[in-house]
Amino acid sequence: MEKTKVFFIDRDGVINKEIGYLHEIAKFEFIDGVIEALKYIQNKGFKIIVITNQSGIGRGMYSREKFLELNKWMIDFLSTQGVKILDVFYCPHSPEERCTCRKPLPGMFLEAIKKYDIDIEMSWSIGDKETDIQAAKSSGISNTILVKSGHKINEKNSRASYILESIYDVMNLDI
Repeated sequence: MEKTKVFFIDRDGVINKEIGYLHEIAKFEFIDGVIEALKYIQNKGFKIIVITNQSGIGRGMYSREKFLELNKWMIDFLSTQGVKILDVFYCPHSPEERCTCRKPLPGMFLEAIKKYDIDIEMSWSIGDKETDIQAAKSSGISNTILVKSGHKINEKNSRASYILESIYDVMNLDI
């Protein structure tokens, strides 16, 4: 049986505009062009998995239930647009908890790879922080994209394969 090829996508700053500790549907705003980009990724034969740190849960800023409610809303909305999210892996821990799932550690990636028998050589990862790139590379994913639509990045010191303005520009790559 053929292994699954996946596009791992960070949420905040890549799918939606980065506002810090987003947990309210009313404040969720998609990045311009994200739906077209996600459709392009799907049409290239990739499954989409969201990988997101959500330390606001561990810091007591919002509940796991609030996160899951927002997550369900996002998945349902994307579904109405023809975009299917295979799964969402999230780390609810604060940095002080020293878990193995929080990016830059590869825990969420490794869990997804095992769960879905993912072909890491054919898969890609896209994030808005160098920690996203580090986590992907640590899990064996070498095809990485860093976008400028979230956090300020240091292009000179990035280990990403590509640096793009936003996820929309993925349509200019031969993936």
